[in-house]
Amino acid sequence: MATTKITKEQWAVSESYMAKLREDNANFAVRNGHPRLAHTETYGCQQNVNDTERIRGMLAKAGFEFTEEPEKADLIIYNTCAVRENAEQKVFGRLGILKHMKESRPDMIVAVCGCMVQQEHICEKIRKVHDHVDLIFGTHALWRMPELLYRAMTESGAVVDITDSDGSISEDIPILRDKDEKAWVSIMYGCNNFCTYCIVPYVRGRERSRKPEDILNEIRALVANGTTEISLLGQNVNSYGKDLGIDMDFADLLREVNKIDGIRRIRFMTSHPKDLSDKLIYAMRDCDKVCRQLHLPFQAGSDKILKQMNRHYTKAEYLEKIDKVKREIPGIALTTDVIVGFPTETNEDFRETLDVLRYVRFDSIFSFIYSRREGTPAAKLDFVLSDEQIHRNFNELLELQNSICKEKNLEYVGRTETILVDGESKTSKEHMMGRTDSGKIVNFKGSPDMKGKYIDVKITNAKQWSLEGEPV
Repeated sequence: MATTKITKEQWAVSESYMAKLREDNANFAVRNGHPRLAHTETYGCQQNVNDTERIRGMLAKAGFEFTEEPEKADLIIYNTCAVRENAEQKVFGRLGILKHMKESRPDMIVAVCGCMVQQEHICEKIRKVHDHVDLIFGTHALWRMPELLYRAMTESGAVVDITDSDGSISEDIPILRDKDEKAWVSIMYGCNNFCTYCIVPYVRGRERSRKPEDILNEIRALVANGTTEISLLGQNVNSYGKDLGIDMDFADLLREVNKIDGIRRIRFMTSHPKDLSDKLIYAMRDCDKVCRQLHLPFQAGSDKILKQMNRHYTKAEYLEKIDKVKREIPGIALTTDVIVGFPTETNEDFRETLDVLRYVRFDSIFSFIYSRREGTPAAKLDFVLSDEQIHRNFNELLELQNSICKEKNLEYVGRTETILVDGESKTSKEHMMGRTDSGKIVNFKGSPDMKGKYIDVKITNAKQWSLEGEPV
């Protein structure tokens, strides 16, 4: 499918509605003595975080200011995730709470957007059960948010747009990021893999790559604003460029980003094992700014389960690629995703997953119990294991990986690592935190003026999920 841009004429319509909102918000501030406030909450992956940055960018251009306190907000927007049921239930819980707030503040606008509402049955559920929601829009209508929001503020009844408009990309949406020193940069949208457990291709559409010049220009602009660490985003960055009809793949793009002056660190996610090429491994090895960290989801260790998941690789093929990565990039930190309790998984299949953990020794994993997603092929399968057994297996997996994490972290004690300081530590107000090149969290005694700087820290202690150190 060819990738098309939102035209200048189309975007001009959105800009006209931002101007209308800006005028209305200015009048609101005069009448009330304070600006109209917006509150946003994001659920799910980094792509959703990046989408929320675009939502906030449009809201800021439309004259909104922001609050972290929903009870003070005139506009509340939930950007949702559809990957797991738990994320959906959190949103429904929040909407239930907002019903009472809306009764006492009827002028408050409640909006729900993102992957969750791109599913028609979820959208209908919100409209029937939570009729206090004023605006619902899916992933493909993000660029139209100013128009949709203006209608929600000026018309009666809910405004809904979950149109599937695969193949379009808007390069003009303003972005409001939380941090200057680090930035997410989407290089592509959608997914073509159709893993049988995954709803993403149905809610985000097919793969659409951004043109390399648009990506590189965005990064250069970020560098000019003080950004030094870039994270390239896509559902499967390894397949970047296949839809563009040009002679540039993800390995080539990495090398181009690596040439940009001012960038110190380049990260990326997520990679699909079937598309991890030798060319990409060599680019990671050769590019001095690409962090020595790779997130490569294997999901399950059993070839039977991998086939039923439609993953297009075997356990042996996955481990062969891991061995290649370790040979070419010694000391690289490896992370992964694991699903426990896929419907047809037996205890023997689960043992194969534990074998992969023992063999690879990941620095950390993101592990989940399988969540049935309506509309996916796996949702029609019957479970082999009981819910109790699946939870026992999940706990066994966590126990094994926790021990590996601690052992891997102990290897850092005594080293001096360069970290980019993110801000105040979650463990203590007297401590700051940052990440190593390999993505390890380091807590250390420091001051707020260190935020955004690169400092050397000697690692003095290893915990299960983080490191402790002293600036040197």
